[in-house]
Amino acid sequence: MNPRQNVRGFTYGGDVRDPSAAEEPGTAEEPGTAEEPGAVRAAVQPLRPLPFPLVGWPDLRDLVRAQAPLLSAPPVEGRGLCAVCRGPAASGSPRCFPCDLHLQCAQGSLADVVVPVAFAVKGGPHARHLWQYKSARLPVGTRAARAAMLRALLLVFLRDHGTCVWRAAGIAGPTHLTVVPTARGRPGVHPLRELVQEYLAVPWAELSARPGGEQVRDLDAELSARPGGEQVRDLDPDRFSAGRLPGARVLVIDDTWTTGSSAQSAAMALRRSGASAVATVVLGRHVGRADAAAAGLGPTAMPFRPRSCAVHNDDVAARRP
Repeated sequence: MNPRQNVRGFTYGGDVRDPSAAEEPGTAEEPGTAEEPGAVRAAVQPLRPLPFPLVGWPDLRDLVRAQAPLLSAPPVEGRGLCAVCRGPAASGSPRCFPCDLHLQCAQGSLADVVVPVAFAVKGGPHARHLWQYKSARLPVGTRAARAAMLRALLLVFLRDHGTCVWRAAGIAGPTHLTVVPTARGRPGVHPLRELVQEYLAVPWAELSARPGGEQVRDLDAELSARPGGEQVRDLDPDRFSAGRLPGARVLVIDDTWTTGSSAQSAAMALRRSGASAVATVVLGRHVGRADAAAAGLGPTAMPFRPRSCAVHNDDVAARRP
């Protein structure tokens, strides 16, 4: 059994697992005292050895700070951004074309809130990291380095801004966690789950892809001409299946959001299985170079700020260590 340490502000019953340190009787941390090294050791099979040891929240924060100058992220109520996924909105609309279409098709069945940690502009460093960490074609050391950076980014974001996400979703906190399954038949544990499952002390909701995978819809010329229209995939509650989850509040994590059809199809499947709330956090909101330039996305115009997020709440932040 892995020992655990309590971490203030991290709302999964307050627990982050620490597989590196044995807990001696009578020495368990009280909530809010785990800022010392040893709170988290980021080592996940089969990506060992990591290029450097990470032994606690200060180390994870250092990794996030090292990435920050190269990252861009949506600000609170960013102008010209989709009200759902925070990508570039369609002209004259509060939403991008895919999110607007999803809302028309399945209002009430989608995620309660979608929060991207950062933009993943095509060809940029964050977008590269998001495919490199799970690419079997790259050396283990390269994948491990990218995995360490993404793990730090996600864990620190959830610790600092999880309460912002829960509040935006209208929930006290998640009861379950899941990842959006791959539709490409990748065997074994999803790489994103493999990154964090040893450190998040919350039950996992098992979500699996049904046979057939992800299907791309044939669009007519009018739809294809709209921004994002050429990439819209079917929103399909039958794409994924989940076990019974009566009343569950599920946090869905995904590495990349392009059109959102996969993540929203996952949300629909979870609700069909009984989930009462679904909050989605994505490491990277994919944006093409031309769309990013047109929307003014970039580290200068929309910098990544570790102490803020797309649904940031100052009252929550004031209580954070």
